[in-house]
Amino acid sequence: MHFGVTLKPDISVDRIVGLARQAEKAGFEYGWIFDSHVLWKEPYPLLTLMAENTKNMRLGTCVTNPATRDLTVTASLFATLNLISGGRMELGIGRGDSSRRVMGKKPVSWSQLESAIKEFRDLTAGREVLHDGQPTRLTWAEKPPRVWVAGYGPKVLHMAGRVADGIILQFADPALIDWCMSFVKEGARAAGRDPKEIEVMAAAPVWVSDDLNIARERVRWFPALVSNHVMDLIRQYKPEDLPPALTSYVQDRGNYDYQHHCEVESDNANFVSDEVVDRFCLLGNAAVHQKKLRDLAAVGVTQFNIYLMCGDEEQTLEIYERDVLPAFLKETKS
Repeated sequence: MHFGVTLKPDISVDRIVGLARQAEKAGFEYGWIFDSHVLWKEPYPLLTLMAENTKNMRLGTCVTNPATRDLTVTASLFATLNLISGGRMELGIGRGDSSRRVMGKKPVSWSQLESAIKEFRDLTAGREVLHDGQPTRLTWAEKPPRVWVAGYGPKVLHMAGRVADGIILQFADPALIDWCMSFVKEGARAAGRDPKEIEVMAAAPVWVSDDLNIARERVRWFPALVSNHVMDLIRQYKPEDLPPALTSYVQDRGNYDYQHHCEVESDNANFVSDEVVDRFCLLGNAAVHQKKLRDLAAVGVTQFNIYLMCGDEEQTLEIYERDVLPAFLKETKS
């Protein structure tokens, strides 16, 4: 299993750079950053600095979307960053949540997302596309970054199986990941692909502590974030098409304030139970983290991505470097 971190760009630029450096030194191979330009800082200048201050870490958005910026802009940004980083860029992309909704706009459809992925790949490979009916080409672009698709619903997951290099699943619940992967595998087989070739990322916050009460309060915001996507699913699918383990926890959900998106101790998370927090996140001592990582690997997860935004981020990296990663990696290699 590979390991990554995602940063929320509401902290200082210097600290973002410092955390990227520390994460790479600690053994994390991927550095991701949120893209919600109204709520937080613009990710692309920060990715440039992260590229300049790391050597081998692969970098990308977790996640952007096809509608916030013109797709030719996104393609040009990634092609440029690929040159700056020496080919280390990865595109994480989805339908759009906070970056769209905070401006009163809806996420794009799964079919729009699929079309955007094809156009992105063509543009970043230097191939000509018809963009809004106009022949368009980035003549200087050479190598398309790998594409990771974020999603929850059967349709977008099936699409990801057809076209994605990797899938981003925003929870650390092995049973729900297994359910999601059934659609990814169906899509892959329908496209004549080997499902084993598709990378699988589980993305979630962590807190290493024996005090579960404190740990839960540091990460309770995360299932609240996921609930926005669950509410979308409930509007689009019949109840029998979705697992109760994913949908039942939102029945008492109130209004969601995007101005407090991904915020520790936010009122957005008041409806989230301890049971859901424990399923969606990694909590407990180092041995408990190692066990859950083994459970995630058993259902096909190839990258665990820590949402590094719960406070004490530097200490979390230190603990993972010292107490979690060495023992887990030694066991999986033996």
